Amino acid sequence: MWILVVGSPQLAERPEGGAATLRDLGCRVRVADLWEPLESDASVHDTPPAAVLVEALDLVEVGRAALARLRAVPALREVPVLLAVTVNALQRLSVEDAFDDVVLVPYVPVELYVRIRRQEHRKSAFADDERVKLGALVIDIAAHEAQLEGARVDLTHQEFALLAFLARHPGRVFTRQQLLERVWGVDYYGGSRTVDIHVRRVRMKLGTLDPIETVRGVGYKVRS
Repeated sequence: MWILVVGSPQLAERPEGGAATLRDLGCRVRVADLWEPLESDASVHDTPPAAVLVEALDLVEVGRAALARLRAVPALREVPVLLAVTVNALQRLSVEDAFDDVVLVPYVPVELYVRIRRQEHRKSAFADDERVKLGALVIDIAAHEAQLEGARVDLTHQEFALLAFLARHPGRVFTRQQLLERVWGVDYYGGSRTVDIHVRRVRMKLGTLDPIETVRGVGYKVRS
C-alpha cells in the first residue's frame, strides 16, 4: 500500500515526520504540498492511496483546507484521511470536522500504523461465499446478519435478501422485475412497488452509509 502525506514538504520530510515514520514502517510514501494541484495527478487517479495523512501540526485551519481540496478530487473522496496535530491543537478541533481519524505528533510509529490500517479496513470491500464487506457494512450470508460499524442492523428476511443480493453484484443495475424474480422468486406476490418499499426501509435502517443507488428509469444497484 502507499500513503499520501499532505502538508509542508519541509516539515513532512523531517526525520521524525510522517513520511519518514511511514517509510520506516515499510510503507510507500509520496509527499504533496497543500496547494499542489492533485486534480491533474495521474498517479492519484490510477491507483489511489490507501490513506492520506494531513500534517497540520499546530495549524488546524490548514488541515481543514487540505481536507476540502482532497475531497474535491473524485479519486480521493472515499480514501480515509487522518489529521496529524499537536496536543495543543486538539482543543481547536470540532466535532464537525470530517476527518476519519486524528493522530498526535510526535508520532508513536505503531499507533500511526494501526490507525491507518483500521481506516483502510473500515473502508475496504471484499466478498466471498459467506460474507460481503462494503466499507463499514458487513453482510454475513451464512449467519443471515448485517452489521454496520460493528452494530447489528435489524433487517427482515426480505430486506436482508434484497441487500445481500445487490451487495453480491456491486455496480450492476437490476430492474424491479429482475429483483422480484431473483431475490424473492417468480411466485412472490408483489409488484414494483414492493421493491421500492423494501429499498426505502433498508435505506432508513442504514442511514447515511446506505450503499444502494437508484438508477432513474431502470432500477437499483449497489455502488461498486
